[in-house]
Amino acid sequence: MRKLKNSELDRLSIEDFKEVEKTPLIIILDNIRSLNNIGSVFRTSDAFLIEKIYLCGITATPPHKDIHKTALGSTETVAWEYVENTLDLVEALKKENIKIIAVEQAENATMLNNFAPQAKTKYALVFGNEVKGVAQNIVSNSDVVLEIPQFGTKHSLNISVSVGVVIWDLFSKLSVLKS
Repeated sequence: MRKLKNSELDRLSIEDFKEVEKTPLIIILDNIRSLNNIGSVFRTSDAFLIEKIYLCGITATPPHKDIHKTALGSTETVAWEYVENTLDLVEALKKENIKIIAVEQAENATMLNNFAPQAKTKYALVFGNEVKGVAQNIVSNSDVVLEIPQFGTKHSLNISVSVGVVIWDLFSKLSVLKS
């Protein structure tokens, strides 16, 4: 086996990325403190053709050198928008028939491995603050609460890791629905 060179990776241009069909997933970052985490979310969102990222509350916005350091240019490809109030955004998206999914540990949460997305449905995934998680008013107004199964002593993942795990899982499941 031979490692591929960057020139062999068949990367989309920025223009092609903006035109290609997107995965029907929206990411909502609810009061994320770490600029590196924000950049990582952009990079993962680029990798899986995420439709849009909403940056809410205290979540910083590009351009910023610490976001850029981990985003590696993906702030130029992935559509994003700042919205101050996460609950207002959630309510507006629900009116557009977008299903809201809070990624959180909560009573009666659906384990990620047991969640089956529906075809022709757009989902908005809410990821919360590094310390407090997704705000309770957002959890209460979500259509589904997804929990990532964890088996160790911490039961806590970095937000950028959680985003990667959930996006990959849903991307995989949605890809099967398309075929």
